[in-house]
Amino acid sequence: MFFKRQKKPSQTSYDPSKQIPILHCSICTGEKVAGFRDIETGKFEDVMLIRSAADLEAFKRQYGITGEIAKEY
Repeated sequence: MFFKRQKKPSQTSYDPSKQIPILHCSICTGEKVAGFRDIETGKFEDVMLIRSAADLEAFKRQYGITGEIAKEY
């Protein structure tokens, strides 16, 4: 039996002075998750799964991010 996950409402706020946008990328599966890393604590908060270039552009547009996003493996 499979259950679909319900999407969490987006409650993440992005503060460029305290957070940096990061793409968490899996070497094994190729899965990518976009989110923000807190500069002080180093804690990563995931925001959305990236399945295509359109998803990445939507993430960047939603949070007003320009340029490239750093990747972590």
